[in-house]
Amino acid sequence: MPRAPFAIGEHSVAPGGRATIDLPVSHLSDHTPVSMSVHVIHGKSDGPVVFISAGIHGDEVIGVEIVRRLLRATARKAVKGTLIVIPIVNAFGFMNHSRYLPDRRDLNRSFPGSPAGSLASRLAHLFLTEIVARSDFGIDLHSAAVHRTNLPQIRISPDNPVTMDLAQVFGAPVILQSPLRDGSLRGTAKAMGKDILLYEAGEGLRFDEHCVRVGVAGILRILRYRGMIGGRGIAAAQGTPQVCTSSKWLRAPSGGLLRTFRADGDVVEKGAVLAAVSDPFGEEEQEITAPFDGIIVGRAVMPVVNEGDAVFHLGRVASLSRAETTMDDVTTQMADDPLFDEDEII
Repeated sequence: MPRAPFAIGEHSVAPGGRATIDLPVSHLSDHTPVSMSVHVIHGKSDGPVVFISAGIHGDEVIGVEIVRRLLRATARKAVKGTLIVIPIVNAFGFMNHSRYLPDRRDLNRSFPGSPAGSLASRLAHLFLTEIVARSDFGIDLHSAAVHRTNLPQIRISPDNPVTMDLAQVFGAPVILQSPLRDGSLRGTAKAMGKDILLYEAGEGLRFDEHCVRVGVAGILRILRYRGMIGGRGIAAAQGTPQVCTSSKWLRAPSGGLLRTFRADGDVVEKGAVLAAVSDPFGEEEQEITAPFDGIIVGRAVMPVVNEGDAVFHLGRVASLSRAETTMDDVTTQMADDPLFDEDEII
């Protein structure tokens, strides 16, 4: 028996078809309509329904590029199940180069939302009812905020073997266990029985080729693992991702000029000097050292800091040598893998 059409909003997509659908969100103050654009690839064969979302924070543009390359690499006839792709969830923030919505709320702290609430609450409710509720599983793409950058990493909640398994398949350098937060998409989806992988990589308002390629390759591995696409052109992850069960932000001990000696992805031992903060006259200088063996999973890129600013995000590792091997394997694979861009490879 052929599959039924996939219904979303007031639209439907026939089996074997793909379409971009605009879900109305609101109107700007000058009455310009704003919608959430959703691209649906509805396969002829049965399979899971998976969503890929980007731009929940409007300044996190790296996810938009990952989605663009993913859609170019995914042939409609090859997909089993249904793939829902939302390149820009928060169109308001994207247009204004802002993390937030016009009401100054963080969309990723506004779930589950309400159809009669604030603008952020309404958008959260729309995304939850039209996307998450229709899906079996999701991958949400993020980056660091402006003036910070993140090493490619998958974030999962502790004690969830399903997402740990999928995170290993994704193949990002680091898997970071982090608790679910109130109002987050990941936390609300979990309460609905839906698992979500959160991919963090790169910097707000910037592209990073390495982070994009890790993201595209990881999503393709997940789709293959779930039986939605074939394996042609998709290499398995080399090595084993580094699992960090905890992490800590290291903060500037004083205000001044930040000189960093280590970069994201560096594996550092306890006591290693990561940076120094100096006053503009060069009379005083304070070092920032690693409080434990770890890997730098995020850092500030702005050289001007105030006392207490978050400077390095350090993930705890049990073995320095194993962490170094992981980073070497990922770097080698990204240099060898195809770009997955202009040609359909699947």
